[in-house]
Amino acid sequence: MVLNYIWIAFFVIAAVVAVVRLTFFGDVEVLPAIMNSTLDSSKTAFEISLGLTGVLSLWLGIMKIGEKGGVIDAMARVLSPVFARLFPEIPRGHPVYGNIFMNLAANMLGLDNAATPLGLQAMERLQALNERKDTASNSMIMFLVLNTSGLTIIPISILVYRAQMGAAQPTDVFVPILLATFFSTLAGIIATSLYQRINLLQPVLLAALGGLSLVVTAVIWGFSRLQQAELSVVSNNVANGLLLLIVIAFIVAGLRRKVNVYDAFIEGAKGGFETAVRIIPYLVAILVAIGAFRASGAMDWVLQAMEWAISAIGLDTQWVGALPTAIMKPLSGSGARGMMVDAMTTYGADSFVGRLACMFQGSTDTTFYILAVYFGSVGISRTRHAVACGLLADLAGIVAAIFLCYLFF
Repeated sequence: MVLNYIWIAFFVIAAVVAVVRLTFFGDVEVLPAIMNSTLDSSKTAFEISLGLTGVLSLWLGIMKIGEKGGVIDAMARVLSPVFARLFPEIPRGHPVYGNIFMNLAANMLGLDNAATPLGLQAMERLQALNERKDTASNSMIMFLVLNTSGLTIIPISILVYRAQMGAAQPTDVFVPILLATFFSTLAGIIATSLYQRINLLQPVLLAALGGLSLVVTAVIWGFSRLQQAELSVVSNNVANGLLLLIVIAFIVAGLRRKVNVYDAFIEGAKGGFETAVRIIPYLVAILVAIGAFRASGAMDWVLQAMEWAISAIGLDTQWVGALPTAIMKPLSGSGARGMMVDAMTTYGADSFVGRLACMFQGSTDTTFYILAVYFGSVGISRTRHAVACGLLADLAGIVAAIFLCYLFF
């Protein structure tokens, strides 16, 4: 429903701005520009979707090997002591832990389409434990905030889009996204724990969160001491090294379990083509609307107003061009994806704005969409502190992304 209103608003605003420019400024080129933009945007959307097929098939195949090789089960066992303390209402050993972990694992790996059905299964089991069926339980809210904070280890889709848009090093945003999404998730956990009076000073939680914080701090400190040219080389090598290590680890795990890794890869890869085809109409719809909005001049007016306001308070305005992606992300995942692609198309995939838009896309998830779908699926009407905690996590991710983009690029 939110995306419906956003989509209509893009066209209505574009039409109003076009009429103003034509009537008051005599700009006779605005209407042809809008129509040309809609045609070009629809072509771009199809080409991007078609180009996604191969890489999506590759990664979905690798993930299927990891799943059958027991990697996910092993990670679930490692994380179970932490989950037990973040979700104290859930009985120890309850099957919902498996659903929660599978959903978070899909998010961590950037597999949005796989994460949603897994999340709905988890929410159904959490609702079965919920005593007040119309009101979100603490466990439901913590689960939702972990989703909206968008913790991502491998932002597959973003790397694929960057490759499609001609980035020289599509993986150069890998480490910055990993750091930004960590801060978003940490802020979400802290905010929700304060609301729910969860003691984060418990030894297990303190060790987990404190240890991760120290690692991230060390990474940022280490990268901050490098020159720009060195930073780019190290970041790219670390990103590609981690991705290669994950691929090898998944294959080795499959071999240890005596899994037919080739058949497992083919089984998972088949979903890549289906996913790429499934997103074509959505990508066409949002890119056409954004194209009309930009061609009318409305986008320029909005960005100029933001740039003026930000410069008036003495801040650098280099990042303003990527701000539409950050604003759209809590409302619509496909809308933010369209804004990200539009930013890379307009400014260049390797520009500061293009990279920052990718970092905004990867640092958080779609708060209102997740809230509507997950809570709506089980009839929750009273969301309590879910929205506040989710938006605080989003804000932390946006601020961290801006800071890290300046640090890295």
